[in-house]
Amino acid sequence: MAYRSLEECLLDLEKNGMLVRIKEEVDPYLQMAAIHLRVFEAGGPALLFENVKGSSFRAASNIFGTLERSQFIFRHQLKQVQQLIDLKSNPIEAIKHPINNFQAGLAAIKALPLKNPVSKPVLATKIRVQDLPLIHHWPMDGGAFVTLPQVYTEDADKPGIMNANLGMYRIQLNGNEYQLNSEIGLHYQLHRGIGVHQAKANKKGQPLKVSIFVGGPPSHTVAAVMPLPEGISEMTFAGVLGGRRFRYVYEDGYCISTDADFVITGEVDPGSNKPEGPFGDHLGYYSLQHPFPLLKVKQVYAKKNAIWPFTVVGRPPQEDTSFGQLIHAITGTAVQQEIPGLKEVHAVDAAGVHPLLLAVGSERYTPYAPAKQPAELLTIANHILGTGQLSLAKFLFITADEENKISAQNIGPYFEFLLSRIDTRRDIHFYTNTTIDTLDYSGNGLNSGSKVVLAAYGDKRRNLATEVPTALQSLNGFNNPQIAIPGVAVLQVGTFTTYEKAHAEMQALNDQLKEANLQGTNVNGYPNELVLIIIADDATFTAANINNFLWVSFTRSNPSHDMYGINSFTENKHWGCKGPLVLDARIKPHHAPPVEKDPATEKAIEHIFNKGGSLYGILK
Repeated sequence: MAYRSLEECLLDLEKNGMLVRIKEEVDPYLQMAAIHLRVFEAGGPALLFENVKGSSFRAASNIFGTLERSQFIFRHQLKQVQQLIDLKSNPIEAIKHPINNFQAGLAAIKALPLKNPVSKPVLATKIRVQDLPLIHHWPMDGGAFVTLPQVYTEDADKPGIMNANLGMYRIQLNGNEYQLNSEIGLHYQLHRGIGVHQAKANKKGQPLKVSIFVGGPPSHTVAAVMPLPEGISEMTFAGVLGGRRFRYVYEDGYCISTDADFVITGEVDPGSNKPEGPFGDHLGYYSLQHPFPLLKVKQVYAKKNAIWPFTVVGRPPQEDTSFGQLIHAITGTAVQQEIPGLKEVHAVDAAGVHPLLLAVGSERYTPYAPAKQPAELLTIANHILGTGQLSLAKFLFITADEENKISAQNIGPYFEFLLSRIDTRRDIHFYTNTTIDTLDYSGNGLNSGSKVVLAAYGDKRRNLATEVPTALQSLNGFNNPQIAIPGVAVLQVGTFTTYEKAHAEMQALNDQLKEANLQGTNVNGYPNELVLIIIADDATFTAANINNFLWVSFTRSNPSHDMYGINSFTENKHWGCKGPLVLDARIKPHHAPPVEKDPATEKAIEHIFNKGGSLYGILK
């Protein structure tokens, strides 16, 4: 179905039992987010809040809360979009099978944006920022945020919609030093299209015009998060995915999505910043307050009976996890087509997406070598870390499987395969003083940190420990040893204070373990079963399940600063270790605090889930 509006989509979901209306008045300060979180965690339906305290507008959330619901929304266009992506990777297929690909060709016609000067429903009413549902998501947030915005900018050198960028960058509507109704905060990360546009506008000494679309057909929202190749307009993708051309008009010099529910227009002057944040973000921590571009509001528009869509991000999985799953379902093997030799890459959601990548590649460079070792894998790893948002990763594990039995999506078996083959003397490769995710505070500064590639290939060299080795049970200064996954142990030690103290603690651990037989037969001085030791604030929590292990280990560590090794060495500038790797995943003083629910809010929303409430019986 080609939805003409967000409301058409919501009515379709309701008709098919996938949406529930909340009739009670709900406070946008924490309550709406808390209700959303509780319903999402239960795998529940999309929500339509009909009575938002302090606003005359309705709001909707959890629209994309499951992959199945997202696939339902795009059920009529998804196959054609996938065909188009496949044809781009293999255009000769269209020549060989023109009849089979005819529908995909028709779908491509919808890619052309349509200038629509006649029907402009979003311009029906001029409102103020304070009239919007000002949703405050987490207790420590700096104010209310837009969490499903479509931020539109144009290239100062090549203006026009076909060279424009549509991205999802969070917007702070109030709080901090912002003047209500006239100023809002615009937060975007490195490597994003809007950054290029702002740099060009700054160079010309002119303000960057920004249009923020909220709502509209669901394909517009998905287009804003799609990792499209540079130079391809998100508006064209929105048309193909939605089965309806992206409709727009220019008003006072600003591009307006005429199908949107709301539009905010404004300008960013060169060098104009104000403190933005904190905000409970998708890594499960607050991103802290930093100077980010200040948008001077020109106008705010709303269509008649507009609906404000929102989501809540926090420790994964959250609704944005489903976005990732949908993108993977749409793009299929597009990344593999771009990177020769790559079979699969998985940005691990439980670890916050960007911090951890698992990959499977080919190893074809040295078929004649007497001993198997990573070679092509390292070429593939360099390509991965130079590709789009994959370049934000901190940890990249990569292996090759000649029998094609290993999948990076099956995280437990993947780690067992790689850890049973890795040679920590040879297979650890660091990138220092480089960029990481703006939202990741584990590094040594904003956007600044390190990366490490752990590349393993060859025959199995060990059976992984599934019980705590005796040598870990009587350590001085380290306690509560646990096994997180086979081959990985967790130890608990005192609170992290300084790196100088941490180095001393890790040296003490090394001194105690360097002569130990860690539950296995040594092979050329190499312990046979334990590969990785995680140092954590709470070993029991970290080892409780694989998601806890992933979240703690890879969101709280900076490879160059926090990775150690038992019997480590440096030879010709290559670092390795003869014993297990050690990763200090304790919370550091410069880290951001984790997001936590507010107990009072949780109690305040109970009546909506109790008998007589709109969501009674929803949580099963």
